[in-house]
Amino acid sequence: MRRINPRLLIGILLVVGGFLSLLDVMGVISNAGGIFWGLVFGVGALAFLYLLFSDQTNNWWAAFPGFTLLGLAVSSFLPDSLDSYGGLAFFAGISLAFWWVYFTDRERWWAIIPAGVLLTLGIVSVLDTASGAATGVSFFLGLGLTFILVAVLPGGGSRMWALIPGTILLIFGAVIGTPLFGFAQYFWPILLIILGGFFVIRFLRNQSSG
Repeated sequence: MRRINPRLLIGILLVVGGFLSLLDVMGVISNAGGIFWGLVFGVGALAFLYLLFSDQTNNWWAAFPGFTLLGLAVSSFLPDSLDSYGGLAFFAGISLAFWWVYFTDRERWWAIIPAGVLLTLGIVSVLDTASGAATGVSFFLGLGLTFILVAVLPGGGSRMWALIPGTILLIFGAVIGTPLFGFAQYFWPILLIILGGFFVIRFLRNQSSG
């Protein structure tokens, strides 16, 4: 299979960009710049996703640039009326890469955490543009659900410890904006004390049994 000459690829991109700019000036289309970069990001995404699907065992790393570029492509194609969803498309693309890493090898359970956090950030970016949206509530609820998923999804042995921060984050998110919020501020130091004490006790038990 012959490799594509870089000069040919650059030439094609310039021609496409020129046509898009011309159509934009003529009023035929809008967001010519977004469409152009969307095509560029889309081509890059297809290249990395081809590597990923052709050898998922050895090329699992290609999920990160592949799905990230796919998210950027979707974000670039969005019209001005849907511009508020650009952050969601971008973060969802990166999140999808981490979900892929987990579901193709459930021993890599650590990927659940960045996947959930990034998806939460994407949702919060949309809610942030809505008047009166409770972004703080959504952020903590999303983090709490992420840790709950760490505990309940299969693979990687027992992860029941994740129920502790997950439950506390869910409670913290639920009471934001209520009279109980002042009390909820004590959850973070309590959480640190509980987790720290758990690891100290576990260490001392291992030392005594050894």
